[in-house]
Amino acid sequence: MENQRAVADPQPEKPKACSLVDHLIDEIGKYCSWLNIVLIVVIMAQVILRYAFGRGVVILEELQFHLYGVMLIIALSYTLVHDGHIRLDLFYTRFSRRTKEKVQIFGTICLLLPMVVILFLHGLDFFQASWNIGERSEAPMGLCCRWALKAFIPFGIFLLGLAAVSSLVSGFSFLRKDPDRKE
Repeated sequence: MENQRAVADPQPEKPKACSLVDHLIDEIGKYCSWLNIVLIVVIMAQVILRYAFGRGVVILEELQFHLYGVMLIIALSYTLVHDGHIRLDLFYTRFSRRTKEKVQIFGTICLLLPMVVILFLHGLDFFQASWNIGERSEAPMGLCCRWALKAFIPFGIFLLGLAAVSSLVSGFSFLRKDPDRKE
């Protein structure tokens, strides 16, 4: 399917730095996707313990939400690299490639990058505050090191920022090299 799309919509080669960033985020996303198996095992163990033995385990309950959180924050950048984010496709699909790149650049500069900066800075503060107090679960048998989960917030947003910059550079590169441009 990927090859058919490449043939139908020929694209100029991405700048090498963009390809490297995209590859890095793609690999992190692929490794992170294995956490789904861990999540399934944790959920199954929790269900078996609760319904077969009448015992819920707090640490498994909390681990589920931690795994969801890590996968979600990493999936943001992975989705942007694979162009799977939500748009108003009703109009977007009718645009020329050049117009699509302009819309992508506008959205990235005006919407995505300001959000990334704000979330990254607040995420760092959020993580640092958690680290400073050695935050752990309030439940007696809950997870320790809650700061480790919160460390993924600035990390994931940083990856999203890298993906956004890569998208911008690729978009500007396309607009500069586009043979069909009208000046």
